Amino acid sequence: MNIMLFHSTFGLRPAVKDAADRLRAAGHEVWTPDLFEGRTFDTVEEGMEYKDEIGKDELLKRAVLAAAPYSERGLVYAGFSLGASVAQTLALGDEKARGLLLLHGTSDIAENASVDELPVQLHVASPDAFETDDWLNTWYLQMGRTGADVEIYRYAGAGHLYTDPGPDYDEEAAEATWRVALGFLDSL
Repeated sequence: MNIMLFHSTFGLRPAVKDAADRLRAAGHEVWTPDLFEGRTFDTVEEGMEYKDEIGKDELLKRAVLAAAPYSERGLVYAGFSLGASVAQTLALGDEKARGLLLLHGTSDIAENASVDELPVQLHVASPDAFETDDWLNTWYLQMGRTGADVEIYRYAGAGHLYTDPGPDYDEEAAEATWRVALGFLDSL
């Protein structure tokens, strides 16, 4: 599978590169574009401030430009938190998308978004301040209306970015996520 993997608001840190290596070891081709052009951050607040400086349109432009050379191959879009929201936006706009793997995040869905049974898998903490139950219920229904085939996996007690070796890291939840996610990718 060809996978475009987008980083979180912390930037393209070693955790993203490690995830890409894990996916490559499973036989996938993976690209990890740096939407922050070399900048990394130690806190969510710093990363979000930089993201706001860049602006949503510029961030999406960078993502589209990174994916464009490979989109004809039929990409699986994937991402961590902020990167998941970017991946979702691109996947819903790419008719050749093969799948969508969301880790720790979702995004608003355009009213006119439409896909043909796009396989989508979401992994989130439970509870998660960034992905509340009400939001996820609404998101799930909206994704279903687009034509996506959605699976959601919740991890009780894990922190928001629990696959990233940092303050939210939860080894058990992270390993469970990777087992399920690799199975999902193998099924595409």
